[in-house]
Amino acid sequence: MALTLSVGFVVTMHRDARNIVRHMEMGETRMQAAVKASREIGFTIVSMTISLVAVFIPVLFLGGIVGRLLHEFSVTIVVAILISGSYR
Repeated sequence: MALTLSVGFVVTMHRDARNIVRHMEMGETRMQAAVKASREIGFTIVSMTISLVAVFIPVLFLGGIVGRLLHEFSVTIVVAILISGSYR
């Protein structure tokens, strides 16, 4: 379940690629397009990563049966989000 949900977070890279292509269509080199596109969306990616991790970390500390059931889920989601955010 967590890996399926994580795919949705990773799919946002498609938006990054479209932004780079847009810059390349305006006549910039690949490197220039990648750098400009990264600058345009860098803050958004960092803020999304931090907010998503902040939402799922409290699930790690749930107690009882619910905490035991959702522990692996929250660990998987947090790790997937951090890995996805670190590659941007």
